[in-house]
Amino acid sequence: MSDRNGMATGSILRRIESREAVCGVMGLGYVGLPLAVEVARAGFRVIGFDVSESIVANVNAGRSHIRDVSSEALAEQVGAGRLEATADMGRLRECDAVLICVPTPLSKTRDPDVSYVVAATESVARTLRPGQLVVLESTTYPGTTRELMLPKLEAGGLRVGEDFFLCFSPERVDPGNERWGVKNTPKVIGGITPACLEVGKALYGRVVDQVVPVSSTEAAELTKLLENTFRTVNIALVNEMAQIADRLGVDVWEVIDAAATKPFGFMKFVPGPGIGGHCIPLDPHYLMWKMKTLRYRARFIELADEINADMPAYVAGKVQDALNREGKALRGSRVLVLGVAYKRDIDDIRESPALDVIRLLEEKGAEVSYHDPFVSEFIHEGVLRRGIELTDEALAEADIVVITTDHTTVDYERVVRQARLVLDTRNATRGIPATNVVGLSGRAAVQPAETSALVAAGD
Repeated sequence: MSDRNGMATGSILRRIESREAVCGVMGLGYVGLPLAVEVARAGFRVIGFDVSESIVANVNAGRSHIRDVSSEALAEQVGAGRLEATADMGRLRECDAVLICVPTPLSKTRDPDVSYVVAATESVARTLRPGQLVVLESTTYPGTTRELMLPKLEAGGLRVGEDFFLCFSPERVDPGNERWGVKNTPKVIGGITPACLEVGKALYGRVVDQVVPVSSTEAAELTKLLENTFRTVNIALVNEMAQIADRLGVDVWEVIDAAATKPFGFMKFVPGPGIGGHCIPLDPHYLMWKMKTLRYRARFIELADEINADMPAYVAGKVQDALNREGKALRGSRVLVLGVAYKRDIDDIRESPALDVIRLLEEKGAEVSYHDPFVSEFIHEGVLRRGIELTDEALAEADIVVITTDHTTVDYERVVRQARLVLDTRNATRGIPATNVVGLSGRAAVQPAETSALVAAGD
């Protein structure tokens, strides 16, 4: 270890240990704001950076725009002087550690869009000084930290592992999860050099309960992609199983619950109208894109993506079939969609399959309305939509009600009782005796009482 390396490492480690280190969090969204609050709770002073002036103003006023962070929890840290927000990127020079939590969407051609990472890196590079730690948390393809960020950060003459420290630590935020949050979810981290990893571990070790070090930034980047690709592939499997069961006239939910009683060798996944959220629909594309640059085709992942992407069309077809059996055409029928969030009990509509279901039904001539207790209105593809109140009249007037998100605040017994016809893509009506409910597979989404009790005990 060179003297310069040892001096820089020792300096920042001392500041981290004493909680004198100032931590910057770039991006105050679903990932950044919970992280900023948790770092502040650990005793560090935190500066949050965001390009949105309204978000900056709300954070500084102690008003949270993220459901997983209460305004009370945010206001406590702001009031204690441990957390503030700014849009002034020049203040990055005040930070001993900069944690980057910016979006990594896909382009219109489904290729990685790392423009936010590039912009954040360039902002850090303009103010980079000796002794700083830089950590990318945004999900991306293996090689981003080393190949994209490192050259920009070293362009000013500072050397990684000697003058500054660079790591990748993937976010593991699960919106709406009340059990696992930033603090108690194990934190994977990889560094460009051993010194980088040492500094990164020191910081996160004072914020979270468990740090999981890996040998490189590429290993950490691939870890996140494996986690969500694993989910994508298994969801695709049960989505295809739903279609298989439909052709066999079998209730797929009954089959899944029966299989889940096996105490080994089986992990329960459930089907639905598709996949949504910022991670699962997008992350496998980052890996597929990277593999194409290495002349390798990720065929298994491509197939899973194809199956999941086709599920909204399958659901639209089920709606049409259900109406046909009642002697009604889809064109001109009134369809009430229950739930536009991508999963239960959250307000996040990013990549929600319900949006595709609505679009496909409208393209076929249906008159579509929606209700979501967490999403009163939203803008999608330039169109503003407003939800309706879930009244008995609204349920009775619909030719079919389509459950696309199984929010727990909805009274599904009332839905089944008032609606003429229900297509349940989430098995939300499980255990409710009914003859007007159709599931994803051949039979109605009603299970035997003993099966329902077993599932309830295991949830």
